[in-house]
Amino acid sequence: MKVDFVAAKTEPADGQALAVLAFEDGEFSPAAEALDAQVGGAVRRAIGATRFKGTMGQTVSILAPSGTAAGRVVVVGAGKQDAFDGRAAETAAAHAYNAVKDTGAERLLIMMPAAGAERQARAALGVRLAAYRFDKYRTTEKPEKKPSVARVDVGCEDAKAAAKAFKDLAALADAISFARDLVSEPANVLYPVEYARRVSALSRLGLEVEVLGVKEMTKLGMGALLGVGQGSARESQLVVMQWKGGPKDAKPIAFIGKGVCFDTGGVSLKPAEGMEEMVTDMAGSAAVAGAMYALAARKAKVNAVAVLGLVENMPGGAAQRPGDVVKTMSGQTVEVINTDAEGRLVLADAIWYCQDRFKPSLLVDLATLTGAIVIALGKDIAGFYCTDEKLAQNLQAASKASGDAIWRMPLPADYERLLDSHIADMKNTGPRQGGSITAALFIKRFTNKLPWAHIDMAGTAWKPNSQAAMIPSGATGFGVRLLDQLVRDIHEG
Repeated sequence: MKVDFVAAKTEPADGQALAVLAFEDGEFSPAAEALDAQVGGAVRRAIGATRFKGTMGQTVSILAPSGTAAGRVVVVGAGKQDAFDGRAAETAAAHAYNAVKDTGAERLLIMMPAAGAERQARAALGVRLAAYRFDKYRTTEKPEKKPSVARVDVGCEDAKAAAKAFKDLAALADAISFARDLVSEPANVLYPVEYARRVSALSRLGLEVEVLGVKEMTKLGMGALLGVGQGSARESQLVVMQWKGGPKDAKPIAFIGKGVCFDTGGVSLKPAEGMEEMVTDMAGSAAVAGAMYALAARKAKVNAVAVLGLVENMPGGAAQRPGDVVKTMSGQTVEVINTDAEGRLVLADAIWYCQDRFKPSLLVDLATLTGAIVIALGKDIAGFYCTDEKLAQNLQAASKASGDAIWRMPLPADYERLLDSHIADMKNTGPRQGGSITAALFIKRFTNKLPWAHIDMAGTAWKPNSQAAMIPSGATGFGVRLLDQLVRDIHEG
């Protein structure tokens, strides 16, 4: 999708689709007012014939109105005018694209209010995110089933300023698309070695990428991570990514991602229904890889390190069994009660390795970890746990700014006893009740008292029937914007 910026006085080309904004309470944007006068009041007459109130996402289409070369005019509701901020600009532009993408129009001109270059750049970001499509395996799809819009122009008062403001946002859009692609790939294509290869290719952006295989992880004593992957014919990998954009002596910020490329549950086999979606069980690592992509692509002034634990959790003759005891890199032992509680085992070794080697200033891990968090918060909000108040506040601010919704959950000390084992230092799972909490408490034992946050994004990584303007059905890319915004706030604010 090509997105460009043009002058506010640009007229639509012959047959081009044109989108203008209208706000609640009958308020029109200047472009909508000018267009209505140009077409002899056709815009207001069309709106008057509908229930259009200007609420965000409402649209009214007018075909080939007299007085303009546009083949289609779309009036897009943008909510309250005094609340029209960057996020609203993104959402309104995404709705404009979605209203036109399947109409046959090849170009769309979106006229934005004179709200400044940053909001107009955010409109372009909204279009980029809405236009994402994973279609590489569709070989028989008919042309009329594909989106027709190939180019979107954003009309603004200073096209050069908007294009400059969009530079970093374009890098963010690329990073989110990269993460969505990783999550969307089937497991027979994206297994740990291939995943590591794709992430290694990001060295072109200036990232330093290392890959550790089974031999190296065995030497390091990563019995928890390796135990998860031992039932698979695919070799487990640990990927280390570094971005060195800050002062040489500054401690890095650290991100750790769960990368279970496919999760059958292992010997504790999952039900067959819905198991195909377990291809998305690596979405936490995809978010982390996407965030590192964004930092490198926009040359962020920060030192950051990421560790991705990449495995397949498969049943088989060599698979880990319920009742097995594994020794983690930290030296702590774990009784494996349920082989389907595998993500926390992967994170245990990945987190310990990261804090031990890099001595970061803080740790944030992302994982599609528990069904319990989906029961608690649904599929639009991720749960997060945190041991540091300042980090918690920073994450909540980043969530609000980025739109990646998170909600803080408790870490009650008296729940620790639910992980007690009769034969090892701990069990890998407690009772079903409070399952997301005990999973977080398990991971906490490997953070070595560093400022740490755990984001359980099991519900937010994948939306098969998305109703969100900027999230086409499928992989969401959740977490990329959150982490990028966190870095902006902490190190670049």
